[in-house]
Amino acid sequence: MSLLPLLLVLGAGPAPAADRPMTPEVKALVDRMQGFYERTQDFTADFRQEYVYKTFNRTVVSTGTVAFQKPAKMRWEYQAPSKRSFVLSGELIYALDPEAQTLTKAALPTSQLSASVTFLWGKGKLSDEFVISRTECKECLGTLLTLVPKKPDARFREVQLDIDPKTAQVRRSIVIDPDGSRNTITFSNLKTNVGLPKETFQLTPPPGTQIVDTTTSAPGR
Repeated sequence: MSLLPLLLVLGAGPAPAADRPMTPEVKALVDRMQGFYERTQDFTADFRQEYVYKTFNRTVVSTGTVAFQKPAKMRWEYQAPSKRSFVLSGELIYALDPEAQTLTKAALPTSQLSASVTFLWGKGKLSDEFVISRTECKECLGTLLTLVPKKPDARFREVQLDIDPKTAQVRRSIVIDPDGSRNTITFSNLKTNVGLPKETFQLTPPPGTQIVDTTTSAPGR
């Protein structure tokens, strides 16, 4: 059955998401949220991550701390179920796995990151990349916004942001993968403009750690 007869049977259906502008209420909240992160130099938080693998019907729960700082720096410190550290600094990302005794260094141009990440540094406009609407959510901490990419994105199907209506901070983010898997991160104990030292975004591996440098032709150098 061709696409045209199928559309005739089902009707035209809802208008494409890209054709629906934000409501004034949503636009006001998005503008406040963007403004908040544009004014914020750094922030820290505790996090709880729940990754639901749809294919395997399995959920992995992790906890730890996170720190962001302008320009383009962040650190994710996982405490459970196992200790791991991830640091993005400029155009490089570092991953430390103490159990495997490896530190991996790789290039990650920030120009390749979605606005759903870079807006936390006050860069990138969410409305430029996403169609944004409000979604009803009884169990949410605040107001839930659903962000659907204006152009197909192989990394995710949509992003949902649970926004504190008073502060305009993101309290929870939900990334839905193309296969339906869900990565939910809930933030707590949020602190802004704390003056993070530069050491926050440096990793010092313990003795005996193998260095894997994918930015050079000779790993380990």
